[in-house]
Amino acid sequence: MSANEPSRQRAVHVLVAGRVQGVGYRAWCADRARELGLSGWVRNLRSGEVEAVFSGETGSVDAMLAVALDGPGWARVSEVKVLGEAGIVTNGFDVRPTG
Repeated sequence: MSANEPSRQRAVHVLVAGRVQGVGYRAWCADRARELGLSGWVRNLRSGEVEAVFSGETGSVDAMLAVALDGPGWARVSEVKVLGEAGIVTNGFDVRPTG
């Protein structure tokens, strides 16, 4: 990409399944997303899954999708499912209340 070419932006809406609640997944996810320069949000769902939106440069979103499969030490992620594209978010990364 040249200096005059705009960066490619992407935003995805995801569900993370497995043992992902009560193990610090949301805080871990927010820290990794911020390290990658992403905006968006993460929250627990009453179903036991974690829902998130990752928004930013395409390479950073792809990197977040890859590390989301790992999670913090106590987590056991069984799946990170991309539900679809989301609207671009530009105001930082938030941990939201359970939805």
